[in-house]
Amino acid sequence: MNIGHQCCVFLSIFLYISECLGEDYDLDDSLGLGQTFDGIGGLSGGGATSRLLVNYAEPYRSQILDYLFKPKFGASFQILKVEIGGDAQSTDGTEPSHMHYENDENYFRGYEWWLMMEAKKRNPNITLIGLPWAFPGWVGNGENWPYRFPDITASYVLSWIIGAKKYHDLDINYVGIWNERSFNTKYIKVLRYTLDKSGLERVKIIASDNLWEPITSAVLADKELLDAIDVLGVHYPGTKNVPGALKTGKKLWSSEDYSTFNDNVGGGCWARILNQNYVNGKMTATISWNLVASYYDNLPFPRDGIMTANEPWSGNYIVESPVWITAHTTQFTEPGWKYLQTVGHFTHGGSYVALTDQRGNLTIITETMTHDHSICIRPPLRPYDVIVQNATFHLKGTFASISQLDVWHSKFDFKTNKTVLFQKLKPVKVINGSFSIELDVDEVYTFTTITNGQKGRYPDPPHSAPFPKSYRDDFDVPGNFSEAQNFADQTGVFECFTNLTDPGPHGLTLRQVVTQRPITWVADADQTISVIGDYEWRDLRVSCDVYMEDIQTGGVFVAARVDKGGGFVRSTKGIFFWVFADGTYKITNDLRGLTVFANGSSGTRARVWYTLTLTVKGNYASADLNGSSLWKNTVFLKPSRGWAAIGTSSFQLAQFDNFVIEAE
Repeated sequence: MNIGHQCCVFLSIFLYISECLGEDYDLDDSLGLGQTFDGIGGLSGGGATSRLLVNYAEPYRSQILDYLFKPKFGASFQILKVEIGGDAQSTDGTEPSHMHYENDENYFRGYEWWLMMEAKKRNPNITLIGLPWAFPGWVGNGENWPYRFPDITASYVLSWIIGAKKYHDLDINYVGIWNERSFNTKYIKVLRYTLDKSGLERVKIIASDNLWEPITSAVLADKELLDAIDVLGVHYPGTKNVPGALKTGKKLWSSEDYSTFNDNVGGGCWARILNQNYVNGKMTATISWNLVASYYDNLPFPRDGIMTANEPWSGNYIVESPVWITAHTTQFTEPGWKYLQTVGHFTHGGSYVALTDQRGNLTIITETMTHDHSICIRPPLRPYDVIVQNATFHLKGTFASISQLDVWHSKFDFKTNKTVLFQKLKPVKVINGSFSIELDVDEVYTFTTITNGQKGRYPDPPHSAPFPKSYRDDFDVPGNFSEAQNFADQTGVFECFTNLTDPGPHGLTLRQVVTQRPITWVADADQTISVIGDYEWRDLRVSCDVYMEDIQTGGVFVAARVDKGGGFVRSTKGIFFWVFADGTYKITNDLRGLTVFANGSSGTRARVWYTLTLTVKGNYASADLNGSSLWKNTVFLKPSRGWAAIGTSSFQLAQFDNFVIEAE
C-alpha cells in the first residue's frame, strides 16, 4: 500500500469514526419555553379542490374524512382553512358565493359549509379559517377591485361569518383579507371595526396571505394596523421569516405551504417544512395547499393534496405519505402546547423540534430529509447535506424523570421504494435522562410520552376505474349540495335549480347563475364553462337540453375534447357547438370562438327548450339540433382528447337538462 493511499484510508476511517460518535442535544424547559404551537392544517379551496369529495358514496366519504380530521387516526388536522367562494376561477375551478347579488343570501351553496361541519364533528376543537380569493362583481360595483368600497367588502365577509354560525353552528376563528393579492390598510381596519361592532371580537384577522413584505413593515409603522391584525400569514416562506416579523409580536404562520405532488418525495418535503418552519422561521402553524386532491387530474397542480380522492364514481381513494408525516406531529400534540427553546438543526443535517403541554408531556419530532425545497412545489430536487448520524438527547428540567418514550418511525427509500410510514417501534428507554438514536437519511421519528396514537385503517377502497363511458344526469333528484355531481365549474357557477313557475318536464334543471363578471383572482374566461368526464376521451357523443333565458344575447353550448381548465381556462380548446337567441349557430375550435368551423341559421330563440347533440369520431364532428343535422363530418385535428362540457356565451342565466354522454 503506498503512502498516499494509506493516508486516504486513515482519513476515511477517522471521518467515519467522527461521524459515528454523534452529537449531544439538550431538551430543557428550565431555560424557558418558546412560542405557542397553533397547529397543522389543510386548505380546501383556491379553488374547488374538494369538488369531487362530496360525490363519494358512503362509507368511503366518511373514511376519507376520518383520515383527514379524526384525532389519533390519520392526519388528525388541527386547522381547516376554506375559501370564501367568490363565483370566480381560483385555481382548479370556481366556488359559489353566498351572495351572488347584493340582495341575495344563501348559506347552503357549495360544500365548504358541509366540510367544516364534518371536520368539527370529528374534532370539536378544530380551528376554522375563511379567506376570499374572489368576490362577486357587485362588491366592487363593476370594478375588479374589492377595496374601492371597504365597508361593503367588510360587510360581505361579515355576512359569511354570521351565516356560518346562524345556519351551521360554526364558529369561524380567523378570517383573511384577499388571497395573494395586495392588501389595503384601510380595509383591514374597517374589517376589524365591522367585526367588533357586530360582537365578533373573537374573530381574529390574518394578513396578508402573501409575502412577508410589505405587510411586516406596514404593521410596524402603523399602530392601528398592528392592533387590527392578529397573525402575519405568509405563503411558501421557504421556512424563513424576515427580521422585522418577530418584532411585531404577532403570531407568524405559514398560512399556505406545500403545493407538491403527494408522492413520497412530497411527503419528505412536507416533513422538512413542518419542522423547519419553526426551527428557521418561528412559524407556529403550517397549512397545506391543498387538503385533499379531489379534482380532475388534468386540471392544474394534479394530486397536490395531502391525500387523493378524485374518483367518486369508483369509490377509490389513496391515503398518501403526507397523511402519515402529518400524524407524526398532530397525533402527539395539541394547539396550545409550547415549543421548547432548545430546538434546532442536527450537526450533520436535518432538524428536531420538541413540544410540551406544560403538564409533563413531551413530544420530539426529528427529520433527516435529503431533499431541499426552498418552496415545496415540484421542481427537480437537489441534494441536501445529510448523512447517517448518532444523536443523543438529554432530557432536563421537567423531563429529567421520564423513563421511556413511545416511538413512531417513517423511512423513505427513494431507490427501492421500500418506504415505511408511521410505524410504531418499541419504546426507547431513557437512562439517567438520556437516550441515543441512529438517524439514517430520509427518516422521521416521533418520541413521545403520549401513548394513544394510532395508524388508523379501513378496508381497502374499491379499485381505481375510469369515468363511466355511459353517463347521464337529468338533475331531477336534488342532492345535498348546490352543484350537480361530477361537474367542475371553471368559469361561472352552475347550480341545481327548481323552476317553481314552470314545474313541467324541466322543473328541475342545472342553471348558470352568475350574470356579472366577478372580481377575479385569475383571468376568467368571458364565457362560462363546466367540465365533466374523462380527459382521455376521444370519440363520444354528448347531448343536452338547453334553455336560454336572455332574449338579447343568449347563447349556450355543448362541447367535447375540452383540453384546459383552471387558470388556463381562457385558452381552452375543444369542439364547441353553440346556438344563440338570435337564431344562429356556430361550431368553434375554442371557447373564445376565434376559430370557427361552421356557422349559419338555427332558428333558435330564447325561452324555448332545445336538444343539442355533438358527435365526435376521429377527425370528424357532427352537430344535431332537436335530432336534425345542422352540420356533419367536418374535419378538425386538435385537440385529440379532453373532457365534455356545457356553458354559456357570456355571464347570463341559462338552464341545462337531460345531459347524456356516450363515449367509445
